[in-house]
Amino acid sequence: MKKLVLSTIFVLHAFFVFAQQPTGISGKVIDAKTQNPLRNVVASIQNTNLTQLTDADGKFIFKDVAVGSQLLKIKSDGYKEQLLPIEVVKNQILDLGIVVLEDDSQTTEQQISLVTITENDLGDDNSGSESTSGLLQASRDAFQQAAAFNWGQARFRVRGLDNQYASTMINGVPMNKIYDGRPQWGNWGGLNDATRNQEFTMGSAPSDYTFGGILGTQEINTRASIYRPGSRISFSGTNTNYNWRMMGTHASGVNKDGWAFVVSASRRWAQEGYFEGTTYSANSFFASVEKKLGDRHALNFTSIYGLNSRGKNSPNSDEVNRIAGIEYNSYWGLQNGEKRNSRVKRLEEPILMLSHYWKITDKTNLNTNLMHQTGSIGNSRIDYQGARNPDPTYYQNLPSYYTSRYSLSDYSDWQGDDPANIALANNARFYTQRQLNWDAMYAANTNPDGVEKNSSYILYEDRTDDKLWVANTILNSQVADNISLNAGATFRKLKSHNFQNLLDLLGGDYFKDYDNFQSGSEQQSDLNNPNRKVVVGDTFGYNYNLLANTFNAFTQFKFNYNIIDFYLAQTYSRNEYRREGLYRNGLYPTNSFGQSDKQIFENFGFKGGLVYKITGKHMLSLNGVYMTQAPNLRDVFPNARLNDNVLEGVKNEKITSFDASYIIRTPKFKSRLTGYYSKTQNASETSFFFGEGIFGDDGGDGGDAFVAESVTDIEKLNIGGELGIEYQLTSTIKLTANAAYGEYTYNNDPHVTLNNDNLASPTNTNPTIDFGRAHLKGYRLAGGPQTAASFGIEYRDPKFWWIGANGNYLANNYLDISSLLRTDNFFKNPMDPNGDPFPEATQERAAELLKQEKFADFYLVNLTGGKSWRISGNTFGFFASVNNVFDTKYKTGGFEQARNANFRELNQDVSSGTPAFAPKYFYGYGRTYFVNVYINF
Repeated sequence: MKKLVLSTIFVLHAFFVFAQQPTGISGKVIDAKTQNPLRNVVASIQNTNLTQLTDADGKFIFKDVAVGSQLLKIKSDGYKEQLLPIEVVKNQILDLGIVVLEDDSQTTEQQISLVTITENDLGDDNSGSESTSGLLQASRDAFQQAAAFNWGQARFRVRGLDNQYASTMINGVPMNKIYDGRPQWGNWGGLNDATRNQEFTMGSAPSDYTFGGILGTQEINTRASIYRPGSRISFSGTNTNYNWRMMGTHASGVNKDGWAFVVSASRRWAQEGYFEGTTYSANSFFASVEKKLGDRHALNFTSIYGLNSRGKNSPNSDEVNRIAGIEYNSYWGLQNGEKRNSRVKRLEEPILMLSHYWKITDKTNLNTNLMHQTGSIGNSRIDYQGARNPDPTYYQNLPSYYTSRYSLSDYSDWQGDDPANIALANNARFYTQRQLNWDAMYAANTNPDGVEKNSSYILYEDRTDDKLWVANTILNSQVADNISLNAGATFRKLKSHNFQNLLDLLGGDYFKDYDNFQSGSEQQSDLNNPNRKVVVGDTFGYNYNLLANTFNAFTQFKFNYNIIDFYLAQTYSRNEYRREGLYRNGLYPTNSFGQSDKQIFENFGFKGGLVYKITGKHMLSLNGVYMTQAPNLRDVFPNARLNDNVLEGVKNEKITSFDASYIIRTPKFKSRLTGYYSKTQNASETSFFFGEGIFGDDGGDGGDAFVAESVTDIEKLNIGGELGIEYQLTSTIKLTANAAYGEYTYNNDPHVTLNNDNLASPTNTNPTIDFGRAHLKGYRLAGGPQTAASFGIEYRDPKFWWIGANGNYLANNYLDISSLLRTDNFFKNPMDPNGDPFPEATQERAAELLKQEKFADFYLVNLTGGKSWRISGNTFGFFASVNNVFDTKYKTGGFEQARNANFRELNQDVSSGTPAFAPKYFYGYGRTYFVNVYINF
């Protein structure tokens, strides 16, 4: 009986032990070469919030995992990623035993180096151009690799979308600017090693950190404990936007007291980049320190500092390029024997971020961040009063100024072939003076008798000093075996000080702060302090603050089952904008000084999608989103430099997007075929230019004026397809093929208004003129090739050397068109008292003049290669590439000049055969190289 009782107790004890046995997965990760365990390898179960880091013995364990088929991802920098299909059984810990990771440092080095090659100064503001690059992605997706590394040099945009429609985050904190919606990558440029821990999503696919946009998300994780311990030093040489780069990084790993730190620094510099006179100097620093506070809490402090100064290159007309070549840059001139660029962008906006990581339970994590960013962005240029325009490409300096002349009495009497005009054209100033004449400007500013002199020329910068505070929190929870929750909220508070800062008097003694194109009190930039004489370091011209408070929150539920996964997400946001004028402008004395009314925009969004698993290797993915979003801060106050007027007709933007993908994943063959549709409505754009013949004649000026053009109610349609294929032909040879086809068009006729400061008065504080609709429907959107294709081959030798080549075809890139030229006003004669159209104007000729220019198709061939050695546990290596091997010359973008703003003036200019106000273009790099040597230890 006693034995029976003991046996029964033993059986019951075993039963209860078994019943309480957790359900999960365990394993040990080692290096394939050294057979040593790997610490801080990231193990995660796909489509859940379950993530673990391997310990010092390389071990990991998951408990309370959902029963059924799962995908386990094992990932660490410098190693090939493992994606393991597993079957989880209830009340059992599935022991995977040893998981071997193979060295893949060659791919890592290639990605780090290629990101550097395409690292142009995104978000540039050169002469009306805008950033045309999408996310600079380095994910494993073959199509994304081609888009970033092969087509990025031609300013290819993924799905034709501006990067304001993508979300860029550091530790879950949004880095897109409130001002224009775009991230400023220069803030962490050059810190490739420190920012390599990234996660991406495509399109509107779900992210664990944010609701996101329709171009995808990019999350950069700087938590010190996840970096692979070790050090790295590299040195690079290139002939792109800089010539040399040095970079060093060290990661400590987590010590026995729970501390971990990472430090990184780099310097990039050039006396002259690919284009003439483009200097470059950038220093970047990074530090991340983490302290683990027990098993549940950790604090991480991240600091990022980048000081970047870059000389810009000018867009040029075909006439200028024919004379001076496509590498010509009008922004520089010699001073004391050295090239000095007048257009320099200087960026210095350090980031400080404190992050708290709380593991509430084994299935729920909360990440809370507090970030402060301050600093400045300055864009320099020359200003002048009562003096000649110093720009060597000013239209009166070019031959076309003489050969495009017409008789004043007969609009059809072309006089460009007159011998006198031909003689003047052959002796045009540009032939002998192609660069800025700094000496002449200094001479004009200097009074030989020693008496103080007002500078006729100065160098100043348009300056923005931002102070930004951000607080956000992100919750991730596995609420049930098949259901996970992501939720977050973010508050941002911005004070953006915008002003003109005087940099150099160029030999003069002071500069009078007034507008010499106006008269009387209207000349004054600040009626509260009139007739100012400013010197270096003073603020002048305009001076105001933009104030913004934004809040957004999202929730997202993901459901995961054997056959189908799906998700639903929703978001709410509130944006509050205000302008605070610090000057009382003479043109707008009643609506320029003090705080404006608040402009409040509330928005919402919904998205959802699913992944249908046809088999374990074939999947169908669907995503859809409808959302509204606030206009960017810059679009709400279109003439913020002078007044607090709000853009009439500005609305929340409406965005609708769908995509569908067929995905194949096998050990040797990977492919994704995607079709997409995106429509944006109620978009707004503002631009500034001098136009001739716009308004009715007033005092014999022919309707000429400097204007601010606002285009509202813009609807854009982006449809197309993407194909990415990767095939491992043999163990050493890999083939890739990628293609993109899109049709990106204006989908309606938007509304155009012009602001003419010359009409401002105390009784007319908002001098806008309604020009009605611009006939844009069907025109192509500018901003990069809409068709692209690539084929690549890569050989990787077992002895750790490799070589690759790819050929690329890019097509369907279009000139950025002027909205004003496509309004009905284009046909009106400003000299006619009744506003009748030009008698010679016909729809047929107008169609010829307004036909959108399509750039020539082109091919690019790129070569890459490298070698690495493993010596005593250290890795030495080099990487080299040659882009655009055959030195193809190609246009990456350009824009119409709207100066000839009516039919007669544009027709005369074009008909002359040598138009004085032809479009201006940007060109891509010719043949470039990049060489990088490194050591990892």
